[in-house]
Amino acid sequence: MNFLEQLRQLDFREIGRWPVLFRALGVGLTFVLVTSLLVWYFVVSDQGNLPGLRQAEAEQKSLWQTFDQKQRKAANLEAYREQLAEIERTFGAMLRQLPGRTEVPNLLVDISQAGLAAGLQERLFQPGSESKKDFYAELPIKMQLTGGYHEFGQFVSGIAALPRIVTLHDIEITRSGVRANATRRDRAPAPSDLLTLNLTAKTYRYLDEAELAAAAPDNRKKSTKTKRKPT
Repeated sequence: MNFLEQLRQLDFREIGRWPVLFRALGVGLTFVLVTSLLVWYFVVSDQGNLPGLRQAEAEQKSLWQTFDQKQRKAANLEAYREQLAEIERTFGAMLRQLPGRTEVPNLLVDISQAGLAAGLQERLFQPGSESKKDFYAELPIKMQLTGGYHEFGQFVSGIAALPRIVTLHDIEITRSGVRANATRRDRAPAPSDLLTLNLTAKTYRYLDEAELAAAAPDNRKKSTKTKRKPT
């Protein structure tokens, strides 16, 4: 009996009785068929889904990064709260150093007296125009004082010792060309010549509720203009 006749006589309901050769061929064909189906399903059919798969992987990576950031913030939440409380305490202490509107005249007197107490001669004391910021107002004062280096140091120390915030800007020291004990006839420059100190002292005061309410619309307009970008 040749091979073809044996193949025709095979009964698929009784595979277990097939000859060994035919059973081996059947197992091989089944393996090849299953392998081909798996390759088609997992490789060929997924080629069209690669863009979606890559997008999903990118989204997963972004979500993991967001999760990691939020997890770190959550882990440091208590430290952030303590830091915020410390900032609020510091801000409150600084705010208490800002005088109110009614206290500014007395502060100007204290600044002027700091120069006189240091032994300096006050040639100019000119308060400028007040400029309002977010929650405070800034008042510049142009000053011109004459004296020596040591007196200047005492003046700066006196300003620093004031209970209110006063800052010094645009400091310029020049020789006045006149000695401390010189007469009108003796005006030749000498090592003991007086010095002239030109500076701008700035003091600050907090805005009261009425001023803050009046400035709120202007601040909103400025914020809106800042957010708008030219086309």
